Amino acid sequence: MTPLIDAADLAAALSSSTPPRVLDVRWKLGGPPGAQEYAKGHIPGAVYVDLDTELAGHGEPTDGRHPLPDEADFAASARRWGLNDADAVVVYDAVSGTSAARLWWLLLHAGVADVRVLDGGLDAWVAVGGRLETQGARPEPGGIRVRFGTLPTLDADAAARMAEDGVLLDARAAERFRGEVEPVDPRAGHIPGAVSAPTSATLAADGRMLAPAELAAHFAGLGVAPETPAGVYCGSGVTAAHAALAMVTAGLPMPALYPGSFSAWSNDPSRPVATGA
Repeated sequence: MTPLIDAADLAAALSSSTPPRVLDVRWKLGGPPGAQEYAKGHIPGAVYVDLDTELAGHGEPTDGRHPLPDEADFAASARRWGLNDADAVVVYDAVSGTSAARLWWLLLHAGVADVRVLDGGLDAWVAVGGRLETQGARPEPGGIRVRFGTLPTLDADAAARMAEDGVLLDARAAERFRGEVEPVDPRAGHIPGAVSAPTSATLAADGRMLAPAELAAHFAGLGVAPETPAGVYCGSGVTAAHAALAMVTAGLPMPALYPGSFSAWSNDPSRPVATGA
């Protein structure tokens, strides 16, 4: 099953006898706050999900800016969203899936089998004439059972080994990879041996994901083949999930994700940082 759903197919699914649960994950670094955007208008029935408080934990700087949430906390959030076992789920945002992919990844990691990302996000929904509503959804609490561990993850040591023995992709903008700018983290540059793989290169001009064949060619150019051990990271572990989404869309195996990403790596003075292309 493709990890994406287009807006027209979502509209048809919402009109069916078994509509999917829809979750709104609007968030972007620097704002505006997603809850305010949700209140202005969202896909009918969609429940708002707060990335900072529900899709991330909090720890030491060496854990990164968006470490994975505690399993029990994530389970409580998922039940608040109204999720039950065997529900089909569609997640979306307004930034081409780069924040919604975090929830896609977490739900898969928690054992949810049927999760898809709205290709092109809210803009794609509006473009096909999709209606928006402003009344917040308040679903009955769900009874979903959550158990993390379905998907592969990396810690800092494993990320360093992946850069040596496989392909470790860095999903940040190329100038951050090269160390020319660093607006958030304490050191500029990248994990030694990593390969620059900006998220923007996987997206079309309309914000939708490139076609699978184009994505496969893109990742092949970065040294990733179906049999290649691969990992992904970004600044804080959020956009890295979008890199994973692009790889799965391309027909590649799910890569291992480094949740701490460069925010964790760069906060550890014992970890070397490389600069340049």
